[in-house]
Amino acid sequence: MTSVSVPSSPAPYLPQRGGRYRLVVPNAPTAPRIVRDFVATVLWAAEHPHLVDDARLCVSEVVSNAYCHTDSPQVRVEVTVDHRQMTVYVTDDDPGSTPCPRTAVRPDRDEHGRGLLLVDALAVRWGTTAYGARSPHSKAVWFTLSATGTAHLSA
Repeated sequence: MTSVSVPSSPAPYLPQRGGRYRLVVPNAPTAPRIVRDFVATVLWAAEHPHLVDDARLCVSEVVSNAYCHTDSPQVRVEVTVDHRQMTVYVTDDDPGSTPCPRTAVRPDRDEHGRGLLLVDALAVRWGTTAYGARSPHSKAVWFTLSATGTAHLSA
């Protein structure tokens, strides 16, 4: 098995205390399901069952984007959870494909393009982080859900 080094996550968005959980999966069609189950298990163990549905939906959309829009061989997931919030980082090895939500989606015609709009609606905040300074080698799409359930509608 190949050893994988996960780059450190940007500190400003991680809770100061709490548990950190990491998972590395192949960037394959099964990745969203595996990561959804992983995140749900972490939240149940952390006694945040009210965040499970939103977290599963958000992480599924972000991991699906990595599968559909990158050539990264694997996806690295880091979940940090404390009593107030949880933050999920989904990192792939394709820094050039920075995701952005579509501004106009037509429900009667567009089959794709709603994922980041859902993340934006459910998360307290979300964004992307490139790793590697002037020569990026990977990127993370991250989102934070609050235990108080206070989401906002813009990133």
